[in-house]
Amino acid sequence: MEILNLTSFFSAALTLIYGLLVLNFIKGWHNLIYFIPQKSDPQTKVSIIVAARDEEANINKTIDDLIAQQYPKALTEIIIIDDHSTDRTAEIVLSYANRNVKLIKLNEDRALNSYKKKAIQTAIGTCIGDLIITTDADCRMGPNWLVTIVNLYEEKNYKMISSPVAYFQEKSFFERLQSLEFLYLIGLGASTIGNKQPSTCNGANLAYEKTSFYEVGGFQGIDDLASGDDELLLHKIAARYPDQIGFLKNREAIVYTHAKETLGAFIQQRKRWASKSTRYKNKAIIVLGVLIWIFNLSILANLITGLFVPGFLAITFYQLLFKMVLETLFLWDVTGFAKRRNLLILIPVLNVLHVIYMVYIGIAGNSGKYNWKGRMVR
Repeated sequence: MEILNLTSFFSAALTLIYGLLVLNFIKGWHNLIYFIPQKSDPQTKVSIIVAARDEEANINKTIDDLIAQQYPKALTEIIIIDDHSTDRTAEIVLSYANRNVKLIKLNEDRALNSYKKKAIQTAIGTCIGDLIITTDADCRMGPNWLVTIVNLYEEKNYKMISSPVAYFQEKSFFERLQSLEFLYLIGLGASTIGNKQPSTCNGANLAYEKTSFYEVGGFQGIDDLASGDDELLLHKIAARYPDQIGFLKNREAIVYTHAKETLGAFIQQRKRWASKSTRYKNKAIIVLGVLIWIFNLSILANLITGLFVPGFLAITFYQLLFKMVLETLFLWDVTGFAKRRNLLILIPVLNVLHVIYMVYIGIAGNSGKYNWKGRMVR
């Protein structure tokens, strides 16, 4: 009975802390004002950079969307970096040469752990734009995507702008679960920017000044890690310009991509994302991640113990219920922004699976190697 009481107290404390964190996320999201562009005559030279490897099935759709942007062509540069593709990716990109699309072939003789950072840095070294915008070779965007980003940049003078990413065209229950979980991650990153404590962003929709990139040393110091061309760069720029990081809360700025079709591909992706945490220098972000992980670990531990000591099942139930209610409040706003509130019906299922996933990824993502684009990296 004493152990049960002690566990109840410890679990309640962790649950309260998690509750305060989620309430802080809600506050941060509401701190972000929905951006309504005012200007119609942008002046900024922009370089859109896309690193591509074996993307022959997707690259033409992405390029078509980039070409269709309602932004002055004289101020737009599109650069595709072919990262040692073994398919027709480079050939497809070359077919757009007469439409202001440039191809750079990455030719690295020595093995690297981060080909993507090398690709982006190579493109930045040759580009003419003052504002760098990165996206991925399997992404889709509407015609006002670019002009909306530049409008925010010219109005606020941010050094870096994180913009929303969402999954679409889901083909299975598993992919719809990912869509809801991914919106939670995007909302979390946005809310920390809203609270002036930037923690995460997504390189599929990221903009930053070329001068700021060089001022912080580019990817120097993080170039040995396969991932982190987005989040770790965010931390470097935020450390120098803490009040000049913005999140673009506007539906026209959403970039769309696809969820992973298989559990194996999903796990590899999330291990890659989690691996960046080994290089965080901001202690507040580390503490945030550790607290969330310990909270989920406590739920899992209580559940397993409850199989043998029934009293622990009640603790698990109340933790899950509290977690579900708070996350629903947060996701109500985020899914409303993305016009995907229909996904909220999945919260009970996601809530349980998310606990197991968080505990596993927290360990697996910080140890060993993972597969990325046919390469084993760390």
